[in-house]
This record gives sequence, structure tokens and C-alpha cells, in this order.
Amino acid sequence: MIIGRDIKPERQIYHLGALLLEVLQATPNRTIELFDVFELMNSHETVSVNAFVLTLDWLFLLGAITNDKGRIEKCF
Repeated sequence: MIIGRDIKPERQIYHLGALLLEVLQATPNRTIELFDVFELMNSHETVSVNAFVLTLDWLFLLGAITNDKGRIEKCF
């Protein structure tokens, strides 16, 4: 289950997905290297690698982002 009652809201995948999309929105061409996205997200709030990868997977499955040879791009 994605939404849990006993987890901090800032650690839920919805919040982290919104943060990742905000980071992509702020980039000039909306395409950025994988590790640069991770560093930018961690500059806003601390995110574990596992939570970051889960967020990437979730947004990819939704069709919100694409991955082209390690570069993440927002689809809309």
C-alpha cells in the first residue's frame, strides 16, 4: 500500500514524487542526469536512495517521467 497511516507524510511516495517533479520543472530544459536529480532532491530534504529509486519507478510507471541513458525527463 502506498499510503500508510503511521508513516510521516514527507516520506510518502506522493510527496517525494511531487518534489521530484518540482525539481524537474525547475531545470531549464527539463532533462537532468540521474544523480543530479538525487542531489537536488537532497538539497530540499533528505531522501534515501531506496526512496528515491522507488519514486523514480512510480513516476515512470505513471508515465510522468522517461529515462534516456541515465537522463531523467519530465513528460508533460
